[in-house]
Amino acid sequence: MTDSFVQYAATAGVATLTLNRPDSRNAIGAQQDCLDVIDAFRRAEEDAGISCIVLTGAGASFCAGGNLKGMQARSGIGRLGTPEATRTNYRRGVQRMIRALWDCEVPMVAAVNGHAIGLGLDLACICDIRLAADSARFASSFIKVGIVPGDGGAWILARTIGLSRASEMILTGDTIDARTAESIGLVSRVVPGGQLLNEAQAVARRIAVNPAKALRLAKRLLREGQQQRLSDVLELSAAFQALAHETKDHEEAVAAFLEKREPRFTGQ
Repeated sequence: MTDSFVQYAATAGVATLTLNRPDSRNAIGAQQDCLDVIDAFRRAEEDAGISCIVLTGAGASFCAGGNLKGMQARSGIGRLGTPEATRTNYRRGVQRMIRALWDCEVPMVAAVNGHAIGLGLDLACICDIRLAADSARFASSFIKVGIVPGDGGAWILARTIGLSRASEMILTGDTIDARTAESIGLVSRVVPGGQLLNEAQAVARRIAVNPAKALRLAKRLLREGQQQRLSDVLELSAAFQALAHETKDHEEAVAAFLEKREPRFTGQ
C-alpha cells in the first residue's frame, strides 16, 4: 500500500524498512501504524531470500514515539475511555508490535537518523545492532508526560545498556546525544548523517553474505541467551547446531575453506 506507515525495499538479501511519516517525526499514532510495522517485519521474515533488515526513519527523525495529541483525545495507541480499555489497547497494538519484532529471527540493524524518543527508542533497542547519525538524540521520556514505558521499555532498555543506566534514562526522562549513546553502549557507533544509511546497509550486507539458515539460528540463540539459563542455552545450542550441520551451506563453507576459495551459498 502506498499510504502504509512503512516503506519496504529489498535488494541483495537486505530489506530496508523506512518509517514514513516525516511530517509527524514518524510518531506512531494509530493501531494501523503498529500493524504496518508488524506486516513489514513479517514480510521480511517470511522471505527466505532476506537475511538482514535495516530499520530507519524518513526525514529528520527516526521515531518520536507515541502521539501526544492522541493521548489527549483518548484515541490511537494509548489512552482510551477507561483503564480496562486502555490496557487492552496497549496489549493489542504497541505490545503486539514489540512482540513481533522481538520474535523476528532475521538480524536487524537500526539506522537512527534523528530523534528516537520513548517508543521510538525502544524500537531501536529491539534491533540487534544500532548505528546513529551524529545528529541523533535519544530519550526514554515517558516520565516527562506522567506515564511509564507501556511498551516493555523497562525490560528492553535495561538489557541494552544495563539496569543503572536504564534507570537513569527512564527515571529522569533526560535526552542524550549520539556520542553519549555510543559511550554507554546504546549504539555501536556514530557516523555522519549523510553516511548513515549507507553504513547501516553495508553492515547489513556483511551479515547477509553469510549462510541464511545459520544466521536465523544464531539470532534466535542470542535472543534466548538474554532470558534463559546457560544450561538451557547449551541444550538449545546443541539442537540448533545439529540442524546447522545438515545444511548445504555448511557443507559448502567447509569445502570452500579447505579448497581456499570463496563460498557460494544458496540459502539451503
